[in-house]
Amino acid sequence: MASTARPQPVTAAEPDSSLRCGTLRTGDITFLVVSAAAPLTVMAGVAPFAILLGGIGAPSGYLIAGAVLAVFAVGFTAMSRYIGNGGAFYAYVTRGLGRPTGVGSAALALLSYNAMQIGLYGLLATTVRDALQALWGVSVPWPVAALVGVAAVWYAGYRSIDFGARVLGVLLLVEAGILVVLAGGVLADGGAQGIHFDSFTPGNAFTPGTGALLAFAFAAFIGFESTAIYRSEARRPERTIPRATYAAVAFLGLFYAFVVWIVVQAFGAQGVMAAAAKDPAALFFTATTRYVGGWAADVMHVLIVTSVFAALLAFHNAINRYTHALAHEGVLPAALGRVHPRHRSPHIAGILQTALAALVVLGFAAAGADPYERLLLWVNTPGVVGIVLLQVLTAVAVPVFFRRISHSEGAWRAVVAPIAGAVLMGGALYLIIDKVELLTGAGTGTNAALLAPIPLVFAAGVALAYRLRRTRPQVYEAFAAEPDTGNRTAGNPDTQQ
Repeated sequence: MASTARPQPVTAAEPDSSLRCGTLRTGDITFLVVSAAAPLTVMAGVAPFAILLGGIGAPSGYLIAGAVLAVFAVGFTAMSRYIGNGGAFYAYVTRGLGRPTGVGSAALALLSYNAMQIGLYGLLATTVRDALQALWGVSVPWPVAALVGVAAVWYAGYRSIDFGARVLGVLLLVEAGILVVLAGGVLADGGAQGIHFDSFTPGNAFTPGTGALLAFAFAAFIGFESTAIYRSEARRPERTIPRATYAAVAFLGLFYAFVVWIVVQAFGAQGVMAAAAKDPAALFFTATTRYVGGWAADVMHVLIVTSVFAALLAFHNAINRYTHALAHEGVLPAALGRVHPRHRSPHIAGILQTALAALVVLGFAAAGADPYERLLLWVNTPGVVGIVLLQVLTAVAVPVFFRRISHSEGAWRAVVAPIAGAVLMGGALYLIIDKVELLTGAGTGTNAALLAPIPLVFAAGVALAYRLRRTRPQVYEAFAAEPDTGNRTAGNPDTQQ
């Protein structure tokens, strides 16, 4: 039976004896999560394939994905006012759907964010190799580039979170800046056939390839949802978390659509399809050279490297805070919840994550695997699917949470948008799984093996929850509790379990 108690919105950063409280502003959190999406890398490395699939209507695909995620964000941010726990997705799922599902979500989050982060080392190695070859004719083994990246990411994550936010802020500005320069050049020149807006007409926006296009588009937003992970370190989190979430979705959706539209204008409706088919990896560099100059293409080579590094650091920070939160829950060893006495960073969790990344990189290197086709695509894809599944579970949890408590939210924020978000995110998950071969470049058997860990890890987390209930009931009862009281409210996990 639902209680009539009314949990109040959380209005201050709750005391946390570990992390650096009250440090991050809205802009800082936005930089942290948008950097995880790696806008320049997504545009230069992935958008050409989106154009091949969706044609000149590809810009509309990014707008559609952004609109869907904005609907999801309505319920997500409404619930964030009532959740003081720093566990992000698993805390939300726990409050709405119960502790077993919450622990399963926590396990899935660790798997998914690690897969996203570690797979990106394959992309880092590839971009470093390509940049060195293009600029100076230097060739380096990809494992060397990847391991140097592992060490650099560890150091940046070891420092304080405000240091990391400043680094990511600078990198994000410069990578967005080169795309703005490209846009300026194309608009000033009038494009290949004049400036047109055919990309946004219904006939071009909705084609037989739209489903495949949307699979790429949704994957391009991965990372925006991690705003709530930084709650303990945010200033006035009841305001900064929602603002950063909306800012991230709005920026990514509009920026992606604008940049892809610019590239369509750069080559023309027919020319862009031919250029993308001929050499998708060169599409953005060719446009930049033509409309800005060779120097800008050289700069873009360097900035793609820094873009991938920024994404690696953003995911590294997110993973460490998930691990830190779960250690404080008692689910993971307490040592992983320790923080550096000076930097107040979860440095033990960072060491573990760094060691895991190094081991995976070395394993793929020993197997002679390609860093892009194997390390990136095969490791990243389960992470993408897992994170979208977490978004679906969170979307489902929101209306259940608000149905069980007395609250001050309107019907749009508490019921309509969350249900719509759950349906739409479920559709996005279906599209990604249905078109997974486009993300992995692999066959049915390999794809099944790559996706199998997702339900297995989730089930293992659920089983762990029931074991905790039998063997460590105090840990089970305190899971995802509010940090200020440690007690259950009506909005916390269901009492019937």
